[in-house]
This record gives sequence, structure tokens and C-alpha cells, in this order.
Amino acid sequence: MLALPQANAKAFPGYARRIIVGTVSDHTAPLLRALESHADPAFRDALGPRYGIVTADRVIGVAMAKIHAVAKPLGRDPALAESLWQTRVYEARMLACMVDDPATVTPERMDRWRADFDNWAVTDTVCFKLWDRTPHAFAAIDRWATLDHEFGKRAAFVLLASCAVHRKGTDGEYLARLPLIRAAAGDPRNFVRKGVNWALRAIGGKKSPPLRAAARDLAATLAASADKTARWIGKDAARAFAKADAKA
Repeated sequence: MLALPQANAKAFPGYARRIIVGTVSDHTAPLLRALESHADPAFRDALGPRYGIVTADRVIGVAMAKIHAVAKPLGRDPALAESLWQTRVYEARMLACMVDDPATVTPERMDRWRADFDNWAVTDTVCFKLWDRTPHAFAAIDRWATLDHEFGKRAAFVLLASCAVHRKGTDGEYLARLPLIRAAAGDPRNFVRKGVNWALRAIGGKKSPPLRAAARDLAATLAASADKTARWIGKDAARAFAKADAKA
């Protein structure tokens, strides 16, 4: 058993760093109890009707701010992240991406977690708080952009948007993926089309003049499309670009 940092021991009595995959181990149980202490049945019941978050996982009913509070003393711990993920508890999976270490994330683990996605909230949080900081992000985008699975495909474009927001990258890395946006723009599934739209807007929001020009050109092309989904994506992105340009 690994030595336990004093901060974690004080925050979560009974916490021990020992992996028992597929079970609630002796180091995840105190964290689940910590999450349960913040449970709000009304919030839990509103996740689907109000926020469109529907999952087959167990849901405790904890607001994001409270999940962050539980995560704060834990630091980076990939083994703990994996054990939390394996609990199949919605809030524990949110917590997992907050304590995982981007430097240790592997493409295999990204693919395995991605295969479990069944709601937009976990999808977006893992991409926005963890995977966009890994060296495997762009390769994952390329693998997932043509998936048939709705949340797997959404992950590709949310990850692309997250990279555009959080990391510099080269113009070429983003220009090379505009064709992925164009190819997916006709997918009418709600969570896919919104992810595609987000990716286009995020690339168009970069400071690089070539990226801004290319994103605006693509938005204009999509806005003129005969396909209603592509047309919505293009028009919505064009409106966002116009607002941003007016403020510049």
C-alpha cells in the first residue's frame, strides 16, 4: 500500500490508496461518502428534465461546486482516478477526471473511458478538464470524429473545442481538422451538432488571423448549405463571430 499524503488522510478518514478494480474499494468508499454528504435529491431529480443529463450510472445528486470541493485536497492520483471511474457513479466519474494526471493518460485509457460515455456532462468535463492537456488529444479527435456513437463523436469535437480554448497548438493542427467539422456538420443528433458548433466557434475565436479567416469561411459555407443542421451550425457560428468582431 502506498503512503497516504497527510492532507488526504485528514480530509477523508479511512482513505487508503489501494486499487480494487470494479468494486468500491477501501479508498473510494470514503470519497463516495463525502459525495453523499452533499447529496441533494431535488438536484438529482432535475438533472434529466432541466439539464438533459441522462445516464445509466448511479447518480447521487451533487452540484459541480461540491464535487470540486471534494476533489481539491486529493491532488493528482491516476490510480485513484481509475478506481473512481470503475464505480460507475456519475459524480465519482466527474471526480475521476479532476484527480487524474494528464501526463499519465494513455490512448488506451482514453478510448476505454470514452466508450463509457452516455451523457454530455461527463463527456464535456473529461475533455475540458483533463484530455485537452494530454499529448494524445489531436490523435483522439481524429479517431473519434467519425464514430457512430453519439457521445463518442461529441467527445471528438468537444475535445477539439477544449484544445482551442486551453492550448496554443499550431495553426496547422486546427486547420487540418476543419474538414472534420465540415464532414460532421450534417449529423442532426443534438449532442453531436452542438459539439461540432462549439469546435468551430472555438477555432474561430483563436487569435491567429489564418484560423479566424478559415473558421469564418467555413461558417459561411455551412450557413449556405441545403442541410438544415449544417445551416444551423454555420449561422450560429457566424453570429458568434460577428459579435466577437464587433467587440474587438
